[in-house]
Amino acid sequence: MRMRATLGVVTGALALSALAVPAAQADTRDGGYGDTTITKVVVDGDNKVSVGISAAKTIKVSVTAKDDSGIAGADEFTLEGPGYGFLITDKPTCTEVSSTTSTCTASVVVDPKVDYLSNASAGTWYVDAWIDANDGDYIWKEKAGSFNFQRASKLTVNASPEPVKKGATLTVTGKLTRANWESLKYAGYSGQSVKLQYRKSGTSTYTTLKTIKTNTYGDLKTTVTASADGYYRYSFAGTTTTPAVNATGDYVDVQ
Repeated sequence: MRMRATLGVVTGALALSALAVPAAQADTRDGGYGDTTITKVVVDGDNKVSVGISAAKTIKVSVTAKDDSGIAGADEFTLEGPGYGFLITDKPTCTEVSSTTSTCTASVVVDPKVDYLSNASAGTWYVDAWIDANDGDYIWKEKAGSFNFQRASKLTVNASPEPVKKGATLTVTGKLTRANWESLKYAGYSGQSVKLQYRKSGTSTYTTLKTIKTNTYGDLKTTVTASADGYYRYSFAGTTTTPAVNATGDYVDVQ
């Protein structure tokens, strides 16, 4: 797999950043000197990164650290995941939160049209971080934080017939798909539990009617009894590898 950097094959600016790593960092796994600590790691705001098949995605990484003397700076963050997933951010910019604490922020771009993403790389990724303090203290921590690197998802719904008589049977179909990074197409997500939900016209809350599973092709199909005008949708809670998604509600006129 090749992203901005491939495990074992680092080129261009990334090669330069790799050569610039201090010797102590290269030889140390988790370690440090003094009282420097990492207190928080946030990736893309909610520790979830969803990548589709066409648009480039900028991944923002923020690491908050503390030292009695204050934080001087940080080296590029390393992001590692399954399927030989490996990324290196640009040089972090550290912003002082207080006299002892700073948040260091950096980013890296993933483009599915240019980078060779492997479906096996979807899942839990980890952030490795090196932080320097003003007094010469430092901390190097592998797996300082984690996030889900996910294949973008889509979900559809269609309730028929429309309009329908009250008490008659409605057939509700749909399809759950997710990005296939290797073919650059969306493909059915099989064997997943999906909720069929209903919102009565004039209200704002969906209620779950039943839970069904997608078939081999990601297709969904079930029946319900029509009771009143309202909206039907499918709702997928998501997995580590695939984000949660709701279908746009399909309005049914009950006569």
